[in-house]
Amino acid sequence: MRFPESDTLTAAFAMRAGLPRRLFGVAELERIQAVADLDEKLTISDFRQADPRVLAAIDVLITGWDCPWIGAAELAAMPRLRAVVHAAGTVRDHLGPDVWARGITVTTAADANAVPVAEYTLAAILLAGKGVPELARGYAADPGCAAADRPDIGNYRRTVGILGASRVGRRVIDLLGPFDFTVLLHDPYVAGDDPVRARATTVSLDELLRRSSVVSVHAPLLAETTGLLGDRQFDLMSPGSVLINTARGAIVDQDALVRAVRAKGVRAVLDVTVPEPLPAGHPLRGLPGVILTPHVAGSLGNELHRLGESAVSELELLAAGRPPRSPVRWESRATMA
Repeated sequence: MRFPESDTLTAAFAMRAGLPRRLFGVAELERIQAVADLDEKLTISDFRQADPRVLAAIDVLITGWDCPWIGAAELAAMPRLRAVVHAAGTVRDHLGPDVWARGITVTTAADANAVPVAEYTLAAILLAGKGVPELARGYAADPGCAAADRPDIGNYRRTVGILGASRVGRRVIDLLGPFDFTVLLHDPYVAGDDPVRARATTVSLDELLRRSSVVSVHAPLLAETTGLLGDRQFDLMSPGSVLINTARGAIVDQDALVRAVRAKGVRAVLDVTVPEPLPAGHPLRGLPGVILTPHVAGSLGNELHRLGESAVSELELLAAGRPPRSPVRWESRATMA
């Protein structure tokens, strides 16, 4: 949807209170102000309590984490709304179908958020291949612990399986390119002419699990992926192989993972679990071979500025009457992570 050329755009933040200051620095705010009127001190966290006159004037919503739901009632209060520029990844949690039905442009910063997740994953793959998690634990307990007699560690010609050709999955495949890895990919929706096939060998899920010494999960949470990795799938993995999950905790049957760790020494690096955080005393806590991190793979700290910069770039394109780089279409919304 094009903006009326004669109008001055009015933009507003709709997200968690205080988040705009973490996403947008002085330079980014100046860029926004160059193309739109914005009250940078105003952040909408509840449309029902917002000033109706403010809502009625909004052309662009710049949204982020904890944006309140936008459905038919909210859209009725914002008759001028032409675009929702999301400074994060998925929009499933705050945009209803009426947004697309009205022809409103929706953009995402999912590509920007994929960067730190892929970097975390690459680090986890390399460290797991060197046996660092268990060696570090052993070294802390016994300073005489040595790795020289471990022929099973190392990253030379190791096989890595990527489950899901999502934005993150594809970026991980790109990052693995310079290393001496064999890269496998399972994603039933990858087309025959998809360029990713040149960088990874597509295989069935069973073959990926059998052949890979490291399996990294990058699939969206859908009905068909919930509990996708259970007892049968872990039985296919070789003893000592590693599962990395930075996607959604519910894709993994955690009880089955506990059994696989105890029975055959499967290892795991989990940045996501169900619930988050796991309660004290959960079997995965303290289980040898399992590393838990508190959902840190995505954008945090100074990485939030990458999300903000992405959103500002999209706003500038829209204000110039140009198509956005990362639009979200209705048909792709359901499969966003």
